[in-house]
Amino acid sequence: MWCRTLLLFLIAAAAGPVRGEREPWQDFSAAPHDYWTRPLTDRFSLMKDDLASGKIPLDHRSEKAFVSSLLQALKVPASSQMLVFSATSLQLSLISTRNPRALYFTDDLYVGWVPGGQIEIVSLDPALGGIYYIFDVPRRPGGALNVDRSNRCMNCHGAADSGWVPGLVLSSVIPGPNGGSLMSWRQEMLGHGVPLSERMGGWLVTGTGSWQGHHGNMTGTLYAGKLTTTPLGFGETFEVERYPAATSDLLAHLLHEHQAGFITIALEAGYRARAAVHQGGGSLTAAQEEELQTAAEKLVQYLLFADEAALPPGGVAGDPAFRQDFAATRKPDAAGRSLRDLDLKERLLQYRCSYMIYSPVFQGLEPGMKSRVRQRLQAALDPARRDRLSRKLPPEEKLAISAILKATLPDWP
Repeated sequence: MWCRTLLLFLIAAAAGPVRGEREPWQDFSAAPHDYWTRPLTDRFSLMKDDLASGKIPLDHRSEKAFVSSLLQALKVPASSQMLVFSATSLQLSLISTRNPRALYFTDDLYVGWVPGGQIEIVSLDPALGGIYYIFDVPRRPGGALNVDRSNRCMNCHGAADSGWVPGLVLSSVIPGPNGGSLMSWRQEMLGHGVPLSERMGGWLVTGTGSWQGHHGNMTGTLYAGKLTTTPLGFGETFEVERYPAATSDLLAHLLHEHQAGFITIALEAGYRARAAVHQGGGSLTAAQEEELQTAAEKLVQYLLFADEAALPPGGVAGDPAFRQDFAATRKPDAAGRSLRDLDLKERLLQYRCSYMIYSPVFQGLEPGMKSRVRQRLQAALDPARRDRLSRKLPPEEKLAISAILKATLPDWP
């Protein structure tokens, strides 16, 4: 469902798998992954029956009220709203500059909605990754909420664009006046290593200040092989009041990009490890050990923001409401420090270790892979060691990250 604009939930040398033919570990329908038959433990799957039955009440007074109450029930902040107007996803016929698609997210749950259309859900199962749902907005109070697991979403979210794991997909496009893509790029890159100049094409972006070094907020026309772009102001072509929030904040875009890259790399590591253990009946060959250690190194490199792209000159302000909602789930140590503490001057986070280490996708890693990542991360955070994966981190930042992890992760040594 987030086909080629989102999520949603993924590619790239700097941040994810590379396109190519499917390898045995990528066959997520087969054992040991059993994507379609394994019992689900993701947050949305566990509560969808209560939503459908009305046990969790939702507001049916209007479409906007329904979406707002659903976000509240799912504990997904409306302030995370991002608006995309390129005609992509399963609902592409409804999406345009006059009717942007809205996306909302937390660390483990993503919600999409097109006014006049359906609700899309990507919920992250600890072992499997993205579980995809789509359902109608009930048109009357008490109307049935038929929540269906979607297999059509896998056309993008289980194929080459997502590295053959059930994750998120992001790309940049220049849409024409009706939302169709005239030009696209960065389909093979995802995550915080992607230069900001390559991001956000096809999206509306607020909170940029004087910085214009991205491809958002513009449409294009193509004539005689020449592309001409036109600025698109926020709210110029649609009614902002139709949406739960009045923003599509730059900070939300940046954090969403970081999370999407993490999800892809973590899922790849987990799927590789689960398949290797299954294939060898619990024993690994030397080649498999090397393969899994490489995957662990890749994940640690991403956790520590080793390849993070620079923020715009002057930094990022961030919408105050979104900053407050983002900080609401912070896990502080005794000194009050947290991995969700923002920097936003030259980099995203004050302490450069991803808060996604608390997420279900990380916590649900195959045990052997999780142990490899933990050991490699500990080595990289040794303040006396100049490790190639943490070469940007000064000793005091390494010590702070180690203290935060020890205080907030139950299984951290």
